[in-house]
Amino acid sequence: MKEPEKKLDWKHRLHEIIYEADTRMGRAFDIVLLIFILFSIALVMLESVADLNRTYYMEFYIAEWIITAIFTIEYILRIITINRPKKYIFSFYGLVDLLSTLPSYIAIIFGGHNMLFAVRALRLLRIFRILKITRYIGESDKLIRALKNSQPKILVFLFAVIIISIIMGSVMFLVEGPENGFTSIPLSIYWCIVTLTTVGFGDIHPITPLGQFVASFIMIMGYGIIAVPTGIVSAEITKGAHKGIPHNTQVCPHCNETKHLDNAEFCHNCGNRLNEK
Repeated sequence: MKEPEKKLDWKHRLHEIIYEADTRMGRAFDIVLLIFILFSIALVMLESVADLNRTYYMEFYIAEWIITAIFTIEYILRIITINRPKKYIFSFYGLVDLLSTLPSYIAIIFGGHNMLFAVRALRLLRIFRILKITRYIGESDKLIRALKNSQPKILVFLFAVIIISIIMGSVMFLVEGPENGFTSIPLSIYWCIVTLTTVGFGDIHPITPLGQFVASFIMIMGYGIIAVPTGIVSAEITKGAHKGIPHNTQVCPHCNETKHLDNAEFCHNCGNRLNEK
């Protein structure tokens, strides 16, 4: 009977180290992991430099497989130390961890490099857990909530912008015509979108006085259009400013649920105790 208890204790301790940012060992584990993530991102960037890749190909290759081995072990340990592995595997961080581990294995099968290397940058989001910036975690929740509440208004606004772009693009096609570079309505709509967003590539521009007048009107309109989504989201953030609930970084060892209340003893999702003793 003593053996299963020791096994449970070992599993629980490992879960605290891997998933928690509240303990000293957990914070140290995540900081070391972040260093490897940063190193792997820097490695991918250096590999893209042709001269460096030719000179240090073998060093890059060995370093890449060391990092892949570390990420693979970490991914397996995360699955082992949780009672419901599917909860982690199909979570946001679970999918990021899997996708950031696969590129080296995919390269063996298909050859060359894979664009999934870029996914490793998403792992840097763990810094919020490591530093235990609960205030910023709460603020990010408010921002996400505000964006969700603003979604219908922003979609209606974007639909209106698309209609304006189609109308003004068609007008510019009629005003300028193919002889001034506006060879089709889709191309004129592209110009209108570029102008409306104040990007202004300059690959197409109006020549006639009337066209320049219309372009000036679109540019001025662009400043107002940029301000509208910001105002909508800001209003939602202000509206929900007093609705924030303080959360900590605890992760339930049973169901992998996050965002528990400060000083919570039981998981709000599955009801199991958070800190097994």
